[in-house]
Amino acid sequence: MTIEENAHRWFALQVRTRWEASTAVLLGGKGYEAFLPTFKTKKRWSGRLKEVTSPLFPGYVFCRFDVHNRLPILITPGVISIVGCGKIPLPVDENEITAIQAVVSSGFRPEPWPFLEVGQQVRIDTEPLRGLQGILLSFKGASRIVLSISLLRRSVALEIDRSSVIPVGSRLLSADRAVSRPLLQGGIA
Repeated sequence: MTIEENAHRWFALQVRTRWEASTAVLLGGKGYEAFLPTFKTKKRWSGRLKEVTSPLFPGYVFCRFDVHNRLPILITPGVISIVGCGKIPLPVDENEITAIQAVVSSGFRPEPWPFLEVGQQVRIDTEPLRGLQGILLSFKGASRIVLSISLLRRSVALEIDRSSVIPVGSRLLSADRAVSRPLLQGGIA
């Protein structure tokens, strides 16, 4: 894919640790469409459990921009690089971003999940997520569907009623085959 075909697409930005929210706000202030998917989790502080909001993809913010004009993105505080291969930025698949946006706004409780390359593909057959595809897993007695951002090699899982999904493919996943791989690192200048 040439750089011309990547103009005004979604890209993943690698950002400084714990700078995800600040960087997303700064990008929005510059007029860019930034997306920071988050989830709620419980953390123990001073012997008490507190519910906090954390990024689904720690260290990353998604941003839609013209790849030909990426300098304003790269000089934004917190941005380390645009994820890509060498010096070529690689866009995130539009369908993957749309799926993650739908999950975040659906009211379901997503959570980070290791990226999975193999497994049974399923499609959700009930509203509000009808048509989304992912990998069905069984975890601690509950069914979960895993949605992935291939470029980052990261995934998000959400608990779902098994009767809400229909099979798409025939590959099966066993718990011992779940893998987490390092992501592509790109230092785009």
